[in-house]
Amino acid sequence: MFEGQAIKEDAQRVFDTVRDGGVAIFPVSVGYAIVGHSDEAIARIYEAKERSFEKPCGNFCDWQLFNEAIEVDDRAREVVRTIIIEHDLPFSIVAPFKADHPVVASLPPFALKNATKAGTMDMLLNAGPLHDEIARLARENSFAVAGSSANRSLTGSKFVFEDIEDQVRDVADITIDYGLVPYNNDKGLGSSIVDLVSYETIRVGAVYDEICGILIDRFDIDLKAIMAAKA
Repeated sequence: MFEGQAIKEDAQRVFDTVRDGGVAIFPVSVGYAIVGHSDEAIARIYEAKERSFEKPCGNFCDWQLFNEAIEVDDRAREVVRTIIIEHDLPFSIVAPFKADHPVVASLPPFALKNATKAGTMDMLLNAGPLHDEIARLARENSFAVAGSSANRSLTGSKFVFEDIEDQVRDVADITIDYGLVPYNNDKGLGSSIVDLVSYETIRVGAVYDEICGILIDRFDIDLKAIMAAKA
């Protein structure tokens, strides 16, 4: 779906919209995303999605930003590198962060409160070339891009633009439609989210079984056993 698209130009359009206080909807590899930065934009996203403020939003991240802003041990860094670089899979992580990193510090108070929880931050990595270019712009301009999946809360990720509910689509200042995303599935699963300290599974998502296989084979970390023990 990304081949032949104007990735750099569209990423710049999205970033400019977000930097100007707006809301953008566009495709990443695991579903359509909705993002903003300003307090007003994040509030609009939560309202349109009917999302509980108990659920923090995610942040766009690349490998360099992850290494700069996230505070984890060397094994956790190698886990992320293996998944996103060696195996080229999308991955969301939850981990402690450096509050004084320029990208994190760029978030205004309401947006920061809703992009973090208990001293941790959710970062989405390697979710397709449009995501990666937006994440690069966020890092290079020290300006966070935060958001969520473009759908009403608890209805599952949307893999084609037309499936996004009108109430969500209507809140966006810019929308980009590339058609069907690569990691579409019949369960509405978005990115898999794993806590890099406890290795608790926050959300079972796309390519979860592949991620589990990598972690148990390479690192002797059994995500499914950890999840079962928490149940």
